[in-house]
Amino acid sequence: MSDQRTALVLGGGGITGIAWEIGLLAGLAEAGVDLSGADLVVGTSAGSVVGAQVTGGAELGAMFERQLAAPAEERVARMTRSNLAQYGWAMVRSRRDDGEFRRRIGALALAAERAGVTPSEQERLDVIGSRLVSTEWPERKLLITAVDAETGEFRAFDRDSGVPLLQAVAASCAVPGVYPPVTIDGRRYVDGGMRSAANADLAEGHERLVVLAPIPRGIGPLASVDAQVTGLVARVAVVSPDADSKRAIGRNVLDPAARAPSARAGRAQAATVAARVAEVWNG
Repeated sequence: MSDQRTALVLGGGGITGIAWEIGLLAGLAEAGVDLSGADLVVGTSAGSVVGAQVTGGAELGAMFERQLAAPAEERVARMTRSNLAQYGWAMVRSRRDDGEFRRRIGALALAAERAGVTPSEQERLDVIGSRLVSTEWPERKLLITAVDAETGEFRAFDRDSGVPLLQAVAASCAVPGVYPPVTIDGRRYVDGGMRSAANADLAEGHERLVVLAPIPRGIGPLASVDAQVTGLVARVAVVSPDADSKRAIGRNVLDPAARAPSARAGRAQAATVAARVAEVWNG
């Protein structure tokens, strides 16, 4: 099992989640706990962006510095009250059936696109492309999660799936009702976080697991990170934002202006969790 020793799971959490995870990874590496060499990296939504960079050879210090740069001309998005109400109604109607929930959320995403509420698919591909260091799949094992908007089927794309990395990451980041579904092989896909905010169970079979989870809780049919990792591996550490990081992230995780504070907070938090993570990763 030499190729299945360590797994790094990077959860969803918007633009601020990307920044916080990068800050945390950079801070942990400075503290002597470098997670970037994990045998498996699982990326969901924000985590798919970070995972593609880490496995693509990006240097953590450079990744961190990019988060501190002034926001480019990227539009500020947000979950509206209407979005949240629709999500809540989908949960109620699904009666804790996760497949039914994903289908309803997918329908919501497709309807929002038809109504012109979301930006164009090409605009989103351009934004996601600007965040990646390469659009080629890495040699290392990387799983990118997404959900079929029509069927609710959960997918985990990798280099053998035949799906371009850019489309896989953009699909994983396609928050329903905010961003458009992404076209892959004639199907439309949305955020992998519609199954779970982290999809940590994809790391089954690995000996040591670290989960960076901007959103660790579960709600309705969505499993919490703790529920997914319980009994999964012998050694596991879940890291979620502390009080300072939560303040830095703020109330809108899709606001580019909160990127730099979130990255700095993640880097600072690393010092407080380094020993616990090292015990799992290096023990």
